[in-house]
Amino acid sequence: MKIKGNILSGAKLVMTVLRLNKFIGPLNDAKASGDVELEKKIIAEICSEWIDDVIKVFDMKLEIEGRENIPEGPCVFIANHQGYADVPAMIKALEGHATGFIAKEEFRPVPLLAAWIERINGLFIPTEGRNPRESLKVINEGVELINKGFSMAIYPEGRRSWSSVMGEFKPGSFKLATKAKVPIVPITIDGTYRMFEEHQRITKGQTAKVIIHPPIETEGMSRAEQAEVHARVEEIVRSALPNRGFKDAE
Repeated sequence: MKIKGNILSGAKLVMTVLRLNKFIGPLNDAKASGDVELEKKIIAEICSEWIDDVIKVFDMKLEIEGRENIPEGPCVFIANHQGYADVPAMIKALEGHATGFIAKEEFRPVPLLAAWIERINGLFIPTEGRNPRESLKVINEGVELINKGFSMAIYPEGRRSWSSVMGEFKPGSFKLATKAKVPIVPITIDGTYRMFEEHQRITKGQTAKVIIHPPIETEGMSRAEQAEVHARVEEIVRSALPNRGFKDAE
């Protein structure tokens, strides 16, 4: 890993986050007043300003397809997970749609990042299998947020694949949508691993593609359909990747 380059790029990334501090007061006020629509508006504005800053600083190039498939109401966005840049790529693809991200518990101690994950209604979840009770609690918290009108996003592979080869989707992630009875929107991401994982350093000028597929309704799904929906969504997401093989996430 090239430490010097990562330190310089990391410092620039920190600055993009620090510039969001002006939103803390208004966002806290909206949350305290219970004004969900205002909270959603501020979160969308925060995400829009941050991602435009990130794209400019790192010269990210994003090709986005299928914005018309984003539902008007709350939903659960489910995507493959190639690298750290998946989150910025999705934020840009979902611009204007207030969305909280389900992040790994390991990110909770990260300065600045963890605080903003929570501010925009993101949640931290243990690696699947480590703490089932806590994982269920987090899923239920996500369902509560969805019921208030917020969308959620989750990566069912659980870890980055570091490549265009996708790992298997874990079924537990899909409870977010089936419990809340909201649409699942499959998303295929490709190329984000080149922005960091491929060379173990932040690499400017890379291009990634985000494809938003038509939503899948969960309202009225039978138990059998719910049990199979993870495989159905996995196949949709995988079908838009250039390499459709399987890989254990690293």
